[in-house]
Amino acid sequence: MDYNITVRRAEPRDIPAILRLLVQVNMVHHNGRPDLFKGPTTKYTADELTAILTDDGTPVFVCVDAHDAVLGHGFCVMQHSGGQLMVEHDTLYIDDICVEETARGMGVGRALYAHILDYARARGCYNVTLNVWSCNPGAMAFYERLGMRPYKVGMEQLL
Repeated sequence: MDYNITVRRAEPRDIPAILRLLVQVNMVHHNGRPDLFKGPTTKYTADELTAILTDDGTPVFVCVDAHDAVLGHGFCVMQHSGGQLMVEHDTLYIDDICVEETARGMGVGRALYAHILDYARARGCYNVTLNVWSCNPGAMAFYERLGMRPYKVGMEQLL
């Protein structure tokens, strides 16, 4: 496999590869929490992805190899906070990062994350945030190695 990778904005031609990756993400969650996640499926349809890819409020990035094959994706959402309680600030929320199972360990996730940080800095964001399911300790450890730290914790009690 060629380790020459680059990150770019996702384009409509990437939709089939993105859909394939979304199934992989879904199955990680389904295997960890089958009580909550159906599987195998995707959280977006091809038509929904077409709209997402054209919206600057929801930038999507792909990491590709030298042959332009998609090895991973990063879905983001621009968010604004402020008002009476919160200090005004912009956040780039990472909704989803997935690296193709066969491309793990090649630096794809790190490249996507670095690109997302650069994108957020260039837009004046205060921070970058994401959520990690506790049933995915590998992802939690990956993000911690990149320097992320928990800033709030969701909790539940099953009934």
